Amino acid sequence: EALCYLLLPPESSSPSPPSSLSADDFVNHFEKKADDIRSSFAKPNDTAGPAHTALPCALTSFSPLSPDEISRLVTAGRPTTCPLDPIPSSLLQTISGDLLPYLTSLINSSLTAGYVPSVFKRARVAPLLKKPTLDPSDINNYRPVSLLSFLSKTLERAVLGQLSCYLSQNDLLDPNQSGFKTGHSTETALLCVTEALRTAKANFLSSALILLDLSAAFDTVNHQILLSTLSELGISGAAHAWIASYLTGRSYQVVWRESVSAPRALTTGVPQGSVLGPLLFSLYTKSLGSVISSHGLSYHCYADDTQLIFSFPPSDNQVANRISACLADISVWMTAHNLKLNLGKTELLFLPGKDCPFHDLTITVDNSLVSSSQSAKNLGVTLDNTLSFSTNIKAVTRSCRFMLYNIRRVRPCLTQEAAQVLVQALVVSRLDYCNSLLAGLPACAIKPLQLIQNAAARLVFNLPKFSHVTPLLRSLHWLPVEARIRYKSMVIAYGAVRGTAPPYLQALIRPYTQTRALRSSTSGLLASLPLRKHSSRSAQSKLFAALAPQWWNKLPHDARTAESITTFR
Repeated sequence: EALCYLLLPPESSSPSPPSSLSADDFVNHFEKKADDIRSSFAKPNDTAGPAHTALPCALTSFSPLSPDEISRLVTAGRPTTCPLDPIPSSLLQTISGDLLPYLTSLINSSLTAGYVPSVFKRARVAPLLKKPTLDPSDINNYRPVSLLSFLSKTLERAVLGQLSCYLSQNDLLDPNQSGFKTGHSTETALLCVTEALRTAKANFLSSALILLDLSAAFDTVNHQILLSTLSELGISGAAHAWIASYLTGRSYQVVWRESVSAPRALTTGVPQGSVLGPLLFSLYTKSLGSVISSHGLSYHCYADDTQLIFSFPPSDNQVANRISACLADISVWMTAHNLKLNLGKTELLFLPGKDCPFHDLTITVDNSLVSSSQSAKNLGVTLDNTLSFSTNIKAVTRSCRFMLYNIRRVRPCLTQEAAQVLVQALVVSRLDYCNSLLAGLPACAIKPLQLIQNAAARLVFNLPKFSHVTPLLRSLHWLPVEARIRYKSMVIAYGAVRGTAPPYLQALIRPYTQTRALRSSTSGLLASLPLRKHSSRSAQSKLFAALAPQWWNKLPHDARTAESITTFR
């Protein structure tokens, strides 16, 4: 493993981080960045939000957990060890049975008293380079990632389960937020966005996709506003007190190489490496959706990544003004919530419809220009203005070639099993990431990905370039790329049929129903998407709503009616 690590450098020729940077440099930089952003905002008391009606539901306290539930929380968590942990997390999980009475008492005392022990509110922050291609000598290219103790995250999981259950049962979560929710992922979020864009294209509409960028979003969350938002959602009593205790009195130290900075207090923000942080942030920004919808735009979020979608007839000449007005109101909302909209890094992708008189779009907001580009990277996938995904496929193949080249250098030192694990982790995983977006593309478009998979299979078996690859794929149990795309699409469709997929994907498909009782009524078929007269059939054929029923109905009856996802797979 050490040999592989040494011979598999990152995809960058950048020099290693300079030794001149210290932990104190990073802690001063992170604190100054947050202070500069906070200083541009008005005090929370000066910005009163809209009045909210009282909710009939309420969460006044968190229920104590049984020893079995505590044991499951401890053993199910990833054994990530933080420098603050007195013993390795894997060892704690191993001996958790002997410590279970103490762990149960510790967690339940915190839940019932509405208090988080101060030792659980300490964090070690590791500076992480934002992109491997950035200059590591520039301190501005780093983001802070919090490392928290294992037990503190176990306590957070105990709260997360009850809080998420309350929010779901009372329909208090934003349906257009996919970040850190069960059954949701970056792939389902991107599938929702691309489906909306493809639907507009099929109806000969133009579309604009705006990718908002926030500066240090998690670090500038105002605790007073967040606690007020939670009160409006019916969270009160000991439950509200617990979250208030969780947010206040936090501190952190930056760790860089062998140096550790002095402790600094955290007066704003939610820890990025925490369990509760993403959920609290999504609740904090929940009211942003109504601002966007008031301008006729749709949206989708993944944590702090917000995507705006606006589809319109090509003849509409007020598009720029409407988007500008929406972004201006978003900027006002952000300022009122102590968040900074970075218009300099906000991206605009314009997808012209048929017979569109203009093929470019420029938006002016607060004296800043946001110009459209040919492509934009969204949640790790590069989208282009024709939705051909050619730019993304080129990026994936380039990245995979680099990994194959480096694995080939160490291949003589590896067993076949080790080579297979390495290839699957570094190459095949890249081919599979969000590959359901490629459904419906012609074989020639995905051929570069198939060539990569062929090269990966030959590398596992250490065979020459032109070796026959079909028996190799069969031996490895690797489906060809086109079949992997269909497989992923059917797994997502199974979740939509069984109700475990996000609601926005469940809405895309519907079961096939007969007007009278037939044998096919119990066969688990899906209704095909009806073709519209005035729409593009080629664009409509790439829709998930069209492909999923078509592929699903060709599956064997036993697969369509499988009782579990494991059996279905």
